[in-house]
This record gives sequence, structure tokens and C-alpha cells, in this order.
Amino acid sequence: MTERIQDIVTRLPGLQRVTEVWEVADRRLARGDAAFLADLGIALAGAYGSDSGRIWQYRSVFDYLLRLLATTPGPDNVTQALRLVSSAEAADGKLDRYTASLLASSRPEEELAVAFSGNASEELRACLVHELVLRGVRATEVPGIARWTTSAYWRGHPLAWLPLALSDVEGQPDLPSYSARGSSHSMPYGPEESCGAAVVSGARVPSIEETTTEAAAKNIGAAVANWAEESNGRVEARVFEPADPLKAESVPSVLPALGLKCLKGAGKKTALSVTACPPERAWQVLFAAASTGGAYNSGVQGAYGRLAAWQSLAGLAGAAEGDSAEAVEARVHGCLWYVFSADTEWFEQVAWDIGLAAVSPERRRLAVLAATDTD
Repeated sequence: MTERIQDIVTRLPGLQRVTEVWEVADRRLARGDAAFLADLGIALAGAYGSDSGRIWQYRSVFDYLLRLLATTPGPDNVTQALRLVSSAEAADGKLDRYTASLLASSRPEEELAVAFSGNASEELRACLVHELVLRGVRATEVPGIARWTTSAYWRGHPLAWLPLALSDVEGQPDLPSYSARGSSHSMPYGPEESCGAAVVSGARVPSIEETTTEAAAKNIGAAVANWAEESNGRVEARVFEPADPLKAESVPSVLPALGLKCLKGAGKKTALSVTACPPERAWQVLFAAASTGGAYNSGVQGAYGRLAAWQSLAGLAGAAEGDSAEAVEARVHGCLWYVFSADTEWFEQVAWDIGLAAVSPERRRLAVLAATDTD
């Protein structure tokens, strides 16, 4: 450890502002010394990583070093970023997911092939595959990546269930953009304006029975589980079976009659909006919820966000356990999809409100997912 790095490590917890450390990193990287940033980050992780929950200076500087290496052009910067996150002191599953998102958003795939032959964890590689797929990269056409996707590790990984190319339902996902000093992403929640005409209620409400199981609720809520586990979120995921096949025009009347907690009072004194939409809209909402998180967390990033979105979509569509991604997509296309919203007390009405409903291809199953979060 150099004297300069030792000095920074020693003084860090007492700093009122960490921008001076950021500036040191900027200057060293501008001179081509990417290794200094990795060395500093590894030293800081060794000294303070176990106390990261209470030392904000460490979290801020470590994140800045990683962002700077990941987003600044230059192949050695990628190598040093991988070295930083692969160090024993810094190794962490969440960090792998975050790093994969950073790198895929900022670097060409030919520079990232080094991750599949050099200093990177297998988990980071798995995440990087799908972060690239989400950005339209054909992973099977990048030699180093293609070889790795034939490995025994990959075949046994949960992300291997996902196809190595974007489906029609996924379209062009909204993905975060990063810089050394921050990130941005869209939030596709709130009133619907362009995914279909509002469906008018008033049709006869058919006889209907709840058939929710614990497994079904878990699958349907996969995309928003992080809201409840890491933020202030509430989730309602339920399944119903009508006595007769549901007609599209009856769904707005059926929803407020199901006894849903999220719609208590809706349709009477409280307005209820139910809008037909394509499955692409449902996937977009689910992916954003899973990948970017709720009010007080940052989600599970792109790779696992993609998986969670498909798990929720499969649960809503009533796909069978063990179905392939292709079989799930075919079923999703056969469903009727709706978004709904209501000014009830259950929804926080801040920025994170979701209401989705799906009628199965056979029209004999109605699944509902509602979620809300607040800061």
C-alpha cells in the first residue's frame, strides 16, 4: 500500500466531504493510473467494508471509484474495475449485479469479453450476459461470451432459463444510464395514456371463486418482492376462477367485486380506472419494478430484474411450473391484459403504484397484482 493510499484510508472516516478524494481519483485516472483506483478501493474495502452500513464516506468513495473505472473509456479501466469488485474484501452478490449493469451500459461488448477470461466472478459473468442481452447484444456472437454460455456453471444457473435474445414482449427495455457521479432511469408507473382505450364498466358480474395459493402469490409478486423486503412496499397477489369464461367487457366490473384490499371502496365513491393494454406494457412495468426497485432500494438490476419480470408475467398468465421461456411467452400473448388504478387508501399515491390483471387464454382464470411503496 502506497503512502498516499494509506493516508486516504486513515483520514476517510473523519472527512466532512469526500470530493477531495474523488478529485484525487480523477487526476490519477486522467494520467492513466487505473490501478491506483483499484488499489485504493481494495484498501478501503479491507479497512471499512464490514462497517459499510455506518461509514457513509466509505460507501461514497468506493462507489465513485467503481463508477469512474466502469464508465471511463479504456480497456485497462475495465480490467481494474473487475479487479476491484473481485477482491476478497469487496466480493458481494449485489455488487456483482450492480457492476454488470454499470459495465454493460458503458462499454462495448468487445471490451467486456475480458470478464469471461480474466478476473471476474462467475456470478458477475452470469449477470453481464443478460445485461448485454437487454441492450440488444447477441451474446452468442461474442466469442468469449459464447464459449462461457456453454459451461456447466451457466447451465445450472437460474438466469440460464432466459433466452439469449430479447423477445417481442420485451421490446426495447428502459435501462438506466450511468456516469461517475450518478445515474438516471425512467419510472413507468402512474396514469396510462397510450396503451389502449379505457374499458367501460357496467357488465354483469359473474360468479367467481378465489383460488390463490402461496406458490402462485409468490410467483406473481416476484417483480415487486424487493419493494416489500427492502423498502416500505405492500403487495397483493391473488388468483380467481370464474364459473363461466370471462368476457373482456366484464373485467372492469369484476375487479372491484373481488374483495381486493387495494380496491376497497373503488367503484363507489372512489373512481376506478381499468385500461386494456398489450403484454409489452405489463412486462415494462414489472421489469422497472424489479430492476430499479421502490422508494428506498435500488432493485435487483437488469439481469435478475429480467428474470423476476418473467416470473411475475408467468404467474399472472398461469403458466405451468417448469415451462420454457418460449412456452410462457406464447401463453402471455394469449392473455387479456389490463392496468388499473384507484384513489384508495391502500395505494400510497406517491410514485410507486402498480395495478395489473391478466385473464388466461382459456378465459377461466383471472390473476391480479397490486403493489405500492412510499418514501
